[in-house]
Amino acid sequence: MSSLSDQTKRILLILAAAALGALLCALILPGESRAVDKQLLGFPDSDIRGHQLRPAILAALCLMPALACLLYSLGGTLDRYITRQFLGIFAICLSALFLIWLLIDLSDKISDFRNSDHIITTILTFYATRSPAIFLLLLPYSLLLALLYALGKLSTNREIIAMIQGGRGVVRITLPLIVAGLLCTLFSLGINYHWAPTAEGRQDEILAESMGKEATEAAKVLYRNPESRRLWMIGAFPPDYEKGRPLRNVEVTTTGADRMIVSRLFASEASWDRETRRWTFLSPIISRFTPGNPPVDEIPAGPLAFDGWSETPWLLIKPGLSAAYLGVPDLNTWLRDNTLHQQFSDPAPYLTQWHYRWALPFTCLVTVLLATPLAVHFSRRGAGGSVFLAVVLSALMLLLSNIILALGEAGTLKPALAAWLPNIGFALLGLYLFRRRITGRPIYHSLRKCLPGD
Repeated sequence: MSSLSDQTKRILLILAAAALGALLCALILPGESRAVDKQLLGFPDSDIRGHQLRPAILAALCLMPALACLLYSLGGTLDRYITRQFLGIFAICLSALFLIWLLIDLSDKISDFRNSDHIITTILTFYATRSPAIFLLLLPYSLLLALLYALGKLSTNREIIAMIQGGRGVVRITLPLIVAGLLCTLFSLGINYHWAPTAEGRQDEILAESMGKEATEAAKVLYRNPESRRLWMIGAFPPDYEKGRPLRNVEVTTTGADRMIVSRLFASEASWDRETRRWTFLSPIISRFTPGNPPVDEIPAGPLAFDGWSETPWLLIKPGLSAAYLGVPDLNTWLRDNTLHQQFSDPAPYLTQWHYRWALPFTCLVTVLLATPLAVHFSRRGAGGSVFLAVVLSALMLLLSNIILALGEAGTLKPALAAWLPNIGFALLGLYLFRRRITGRPIYHSLRKCLPGD
């Protein structure tokens, strides 16, 4: 009866998680589908397939708790016991790190929030919008601390030794924790596809809107059209510029075949009509240049319109887009158009960030590979040295990731190598540590050999 009751509880847990996931899908997916339609309407040259995948990825993220509950129910008694020991401390670590991060960030931005008309609403909107990026940042550290505590406690209580004497190896004992790291990696892959990077890019926009200021998507953007010999300088792109809102402080310089300036157009605003593909410039001033003579200024009586220009607002803003704030679909679009036209800025940061979108989530799995063998110990010496080593290695992985990523964005390293090298290197180190733990050789012996005088 007890076994049947436990099985019934596990089935009910799976059904409850699936129902919660379905409810989240019903609440979130319609809004996401509308956002995708808005994106494709405003930017018809976007990566259509990449953006259309967004609702499907979001649905998979909503159903991940149900998958986790299913894997939990399929595990054995020891697997479920280890999982419960880990999940409790993982929830505490994640909550504690979130609160610490929130207090630090809030103290740093409180002066900005005070200028808002509705402080509480602004704070809630600001951090709710940034939540995907926050979880992406904190997940590896939460995994590290939870693994060190849970496995350290099991080792201190000699439960790990009892499990090994019962016929289980170290890998089999820690398999539920590796699965947990894999699930965190899948979750991070999902939110890093689009939502985490774009959330970070909306910080200034939210703060500007809360203070009654007009936010900008990009400022002081330079765009060159070599085919038409036009050089654009845009002072600011307002939000919803793709819906027809005019660009501000626009300057268009036209050159001749000999690269000499022919004319320069200044306008306070410039708007583009999607239907007629017409550019309209308000308050225009035209300076015309002839060799050997000073420029002659013309002030038209009304707005100035041009038909047949190939530039669109989406093309104009691309050199001003920050690679760190673009999701995979937008990076695909940028890289595709840059390959076709070769007229945007240096592609190295964008290609590096594209690879980093896929590499960063695997930090969770690499953290598990590093922390698990160091947290398990059999001797009475305790795990202080191993815990310290795990923390140092994780911090070193973060530091090297940032340094190598910067080298990739600067073009010093190949983008794929810059994005994946830290994960590959530390994953191999984690596998080596696992091998030493499986063979029963203390890891600190290897460290002592590296010290001078030993």
